[in-house]
Amino acid sequence: MNGRRRWWERGIIYQVYPRSFADSDGDVVGDLAGVIGKLDYLAWLGVDAVWLSPIYPSPMADFGYDISCYTDVDPLFGTLEDFDRLVEEAHRRGIRIILDYVPNHTSDLHPWFVESRSSRENPKRDWYIWADPKPDGSPPNNWLSSFGGSAWEFDGKTGQYYHHAYLKEQPDLNWRNPEVQEAMLGVLRFWLERGVDGFRVDALRRLVKDERLRDDPPNPDYREGQNPYDAFIPLYSSDRPETHEMVRMMREVLDGYGERLLIGELYLPIESLVAYYGSGVDLPFNFHLIFTPWRADAVYSLVKEYEAALPPGAWPNWVLGNHDRPRVASRVGEGQVRLAAMLLLTLRGTPTLYYGDEIGMHDVPVPPGRIQDPFGKSFPQLGRDPARTPMQWDDSENAGFTAGEPWLPLAEDYEEVNVARQRKDPRSLLNLYRRLIALRRSEGALSTGDYASLGIDGDLLYYAREHEGRRLLVVLNLGSDVQSTTARGRIVLSTGLDREGEEVSGRLTLAGGEGVILRSSG
Repeated sequence: MNGRRRWWERGIIYQVYPRSFADSDGDVVGDLAGVIGKLDYLAWLGVDAVWLSPIYPSPMADFGYDISCYTDVDPLFGTLEDFDRLVEEAHRRGIRIILDYVPNHTSDLHPWFVESRSSRENPKRDWYIWADPKPDGSPPNNWLSSFGGSAWEFDGKTGQYYHHAYLKEQPDLNWRNPEVQEAMLGVLRFWLERGVDGFRVDALRRLVKDERLRDDPPNPDYREGQNPYDAFIPLYSSDRPETHEMVRMMREVLDGYGERLLIGELYLPIESLVAYYGSGVDLPFNFHLIFTPWRADAVYSLVKEYEAALPPGAWPNWVLGNHDRPRVASRVGEGQVRLAAMLLLTLRGTPTLYYGDEIGMHDVPVPPGRIQDPFGKSFPQLGRDPARTPMQWDDSENAGFTAGEPWLPLAEDYEEVNVARQRKDPRSLLNLYRRLIALRRSEGALSTGDYASLGIDGDLLYYAREHEGRRLLVVLNLGSDVQSTTARGRIVLSTGLDREGEEVSGRLTLAGGEGVILRSSG
């Protein structure tokens, strides 16, 4: 593992949800010019790449994940010229740009689907997944939409159902069709030619469906009150073996443009997740920390299982938050957010940060009348809007995000929790993130070094990172009570940014939610 490392193996990825990052034109929605205006901040923070959630033309039924044109920018976010300027300005600062690639489905207003549904004889009919009703007129099988109800929508004009894994406004493409494959690979080439450094592939596990359209089996562990989608095990509607063939096609395209990153959005068990390394995904997104109980024993077991499952040469990655899940501050609590930062940025593998987590943004309650998320409208308790609220830049009106009332409500505490205030405070959470990122960049042990689990002791989690003889020890207290252990070394960084340089010669005491990184001396 001592060879040359690719940029994403050394780097840190920062996810921007464009609608909520920075508004440059006062229309209360974020845009590309707003992102450009914050590049200096991202460079100051120290991130290596920005991943943009979708910016393509869209009717916005699912806020950009229903795409009506893959090779342009929605006017809400700007123009292709704005995108080119973003790439240029980001590259000038040493920051790479990663785009969301949404190959599973289009908008129902995409010209391809408009043609496809026009008649059964249309040349693009087979670009989507159509099937006859059962004899009683019901859907072809029991597949469910992630957004509730059947994954099939009846089209009265042509007398068939089309498949949609998400909203009915998001019909699924038929990736078994070579013409679809070529068209969608052409989308990759279009953006690679404009200087994009990689792609995050949305809903990758859904890309290919069972050719025989067999029913998914019931989930024996499903209980009333859970997400209705979980009532069945998506054996035939998800993660089909042929998906790996499609990934290899994507990989071949990217390899024609040098060192380009391919990330897969894959909510899968670890053994299925890591199989995607073999087909060409550089980072099959590892979301398991998001769902793991915040306990030392649970985190220890997860890391151990994941590290053991990685194929030879595969590079790990970790995610603590994204636009689809509750924010980390709301999951672990204010007393543990600093510890979460230290865990994410000291584990072996590429970390991905979600905008605002670096200042401790939490989920914001959204009144029923202001719910935007289509999933949230159907299942308010599972809605994603609370984790998508505007970035809190300063304590001015609307948190410095926009001149008008933002598209989603602001957190009530934005006057205290914001970038401007935390940049001035040398011991803030924001400065902890910055210090951790800088340490990771300067220490090979943290960026690309080996990982060695040292076990757990009550609420304490221990592990070591080592590279070319330099060894760092990480000790994290995931509990709320004071804990002590035996350790030796000099503290390089603590979660409170208040113990740097302290010598530990036998006894190390940590407050609840406290963590330290030591240069080990035994």
